[in-house]
Amino acid sequence: MSMTITEKILAKHCNKNIVRPGEIINADLDIVMCHDVTTPPAIKMLDERGINKVFDKDKIVVTPDHFVPNKDIKSAELAKRLRDWVNKNKIENYYEVGRHGVCHAILPEQGHVLPGTTIICGDSHTCTHGALGAFSTGVGSTDLAAAIATGKLWFKVPETIKFVINGKLPKGVYSKDIILNIISDIGVGGALYKSMEFSGSTIDDLSVEARMTITNMAIEAGGKTGVINPDQKTIDYVKKRTNKKFEVVKSDKDANYLEIKKYDVTNLEPIVSFPNLPSNGKTAKEAEKMNIKIDQAYLGSCTNGRIEDLRIAAEIVKGKKIAKGTRMIVVPATTEIWKQANKEGLLDIFMDFGATVSAPTCGACLGGYMGILAKGERCISSTNRNFVGRMGHPESEVYLASPATVAASAIEGKIVDPRRYVK
Repeated sequence: MSMTITEKILAKHCNKNIVRPGEIINADLDIVMCHDVTTPPAIKMLDERGINKVFDKDKIVVTPDHFVPNKDIKSAELAKRLRDWVNKNKIENYYEVGRHGVCHAILPEQGHVLPGTTIICGDSHTCTHGALGAFSTGVGSTDLAAAIATGKLWFKVPETIKFVINGKLPKGVYSKDIILNIISDIGVGGALYKSMEFSGSTIDDLSVEARMTITNMAIEAGGKTGVINPDQKTIDYVKKRTNKKFEVVKSDKDANYLEIKKYDVTNLEPIVSFPNLPSNGKTAKEAEKMNIKIDQAYLGSCTNGRIEDLRIAAEIVKGKKIAKGTRMIVVPATTEIWKQANKEGLLDIFMDFGATVSAPTCGACLGGYMGILAKGERCISSTNRNFVGRMGHPESEVYLASPATVAASAIEGKIVDPRRYVK
């Protein structure tokens, strides 16, 4: 019987020929990803129960990323707990500060994400890795503990909504605009516990990095996961990073979907999500007319901190100066991205513009540090979430946008349509 890519992957990992939406299964896990916030509580749960071994040290990947370099004693203790656990269990796939990165950027970069596999992490944006044709989802610390100990986890097989996106993207419009437009259309609960499967000529034309931006934000529509069927770009991306064998899995042409939604991006404009929901999207042109002044522009995160994103923003700000009264923070998502950006001269472009460049961290995105907002401040950000207090004070405001819109807005000190700055 026909199945979607999500159903096929889950069926394979619970040793069944067929699974159907709503079915409860117990699936084998190929990768368990761990970071410094949700993993220490999971470790504590295991210790309290006398469980002191991991199911397979080669299937666990660890990187401190949320509060590194450590911002205070508490964050230092969390990182130490993680490090001690890694050493105790002889986990080789550990990315210490200095060769670390935001987990959802470093995992595919270092060849840990393979098509057809199952991946979990105690982090909601784990759905990012579905861009490579994997079933990848976030869990809580309790489920993370179970996964670390057993290598298995229960799931309810999700229904799938298929998003067919066609058309050539206009100049100055990017994958971030595509996903913000979709979330604005269906709402933050529009795909609750659903697999969001993205396809169409527009998706085919996107780079693998740009696809990750789309699957990364599936959770912002309530999705259990986001996924894209692998193509030659996917295979080339993976093979460039690892020699591990993998099996490409794709949806059957006659697979059953809960719903099929179609979009034509030919006339899509840059989108800005206003406070306090990712679904509160307006065009950048509309925002510009409202004369919304900003205090901070933030470029980075697991959504848009990759080298492609930095190149787009650097091309816009090159040779220009940041608006007076505005600050810009640039955070390459991994050490390797930082090094590549430095090699290409992008960091000099940003600093000559008047921005500051950070080591890789999730910091400001979740209101941790390295860019916290004060009361009344506004930030235009390439991150994924703009809930009340997300990046600081409950009375601050976060506007979500593409790297191009972030960069263009930093030039003018207010939210603007980036298209006049895009060559």
